[in-house]
Amino acid sequence: MNWLPLDGVRVVDFSMFVPGPFCSSILADLGAEVIKVEPPRGDPGRSYVPVQFRMENRNKRGIAVDLKNPLSKEIVERLVRKADVVIEGFRPGVAKRLGIDYDSLKKHKEGLVYCSISGYGQTGPWKDRSGHDVNYVAAAGGLAFPGGWLKSPARSSLPVADMAGGSFAAIAVVSALYQKKQTGKGVQLDLSLFEAAFFMTAMRHGLEDNADPRAHIFPVNDVFECADGARLTLGVLEEHFWQNFVKLVPELADASFATDASRRANGDALSRLLEKTFRQKTGAQWVELCETNDVPVDLCLTPAQSAKLAQMQERKATNKGFATFPVFANGKRGGELRGGVPKLGEHAREILVELGFDDGGIADMVRHGVLAQP
Repeated sequence: MNWLPLDGVRVVDFSMFVPGPFCSSILADLGAEVIKVEPPRGDPGRSYVPVQFRMENRNKRGIAVDLKNPLSKEIVERLVRKADVVIEGFRPGVAKRLGIDYDSLKKHKEGLVYCSISGYGQTGPWKDRSGHDVNYVAAAGGLAFPGGWLKSPARSSLPVADMAGGSFAAIAVVSALYQKKQTGKGVQLDLSLFEAAFFMTAMRHGLEDNADPRAHIFPVNDVFECADGARLTLGVLEEHFWQNFVKLVPELADASFATDASRRANGDALSRLLEKTFRQKTGAQWVELCETNDVPVDLCLTPAQSAKLAQMQERKATNKGFATFPVFANGKRGGELRGGVPKLGEHAREILVELGFDDGGIADMVRHGVLAQP
């Protein structure tokens, strides 16, 4: 009964770590058949952040192939002939050396949608630079401004560039599939994680020199510590929410905080007063008071705690230990959990038989080191 608009779409994913697998997990959740192709030692993401690897690689089948072995060429060709989409996440030039670049693969499949995800893109003076999420976010401006009124800029726990890049890649792939349906033509997509982070930061902060470092934050829209050590977010922006909050804290009914402009002008003093105020009650007490008086608040929870909330339970936001796709269509939840996380090379025989290989040929590939054993 779930909404699976990509049912019938076949994806071959050569990428590793976070961005590419996050992209293909979105496609898989929405019904696409995704085959994860790993090197014999596996995707390094298996050991770097195992929990994220697990979350991003559900609903996929896996095969481990040594792409450096010339005998892997036949496997790649047959995989691509049955594919609609190919994703790779290597530095520019590596895919070509492995024989999985766009020019090589489009010969085997007319109308192929091919998506390259790299740190800085396939062109430009930075294309060969090494980098990871924190580098892309920093260079894009994402660490130039603070997230709280009295706080210094800080890195998020979320890999912003990696996950934004994976999301933009999924949007681009779906758009390319729509175009292919109209024209019959494939496309080569070049996604830069650095530019994905830049796109988001520019949307938030603009491109002007000497930007106000506090233009995007408000002293009454911040995180505060409560009496029991719980951290609580106050989400006051609109004037009516401020008036509701002042009823709870009469000492805030001061002329210096009477308008949004004055609250910003006196933001340091207001922020310190709010810090002192929130330490007077526990997080649970503040939540009850604020909810009763229509003041936007929420405690800072872990994902495990959030999953237990009645709101999440009602909307079935998790399934068998996984987060579910966060969109409904005509009342149906987008995506479904159809399979778990593949062990390294788990579906090799199953996939290869579907591609027309017999057991003798598969045994030969194992003997010659083309395939890693599960």
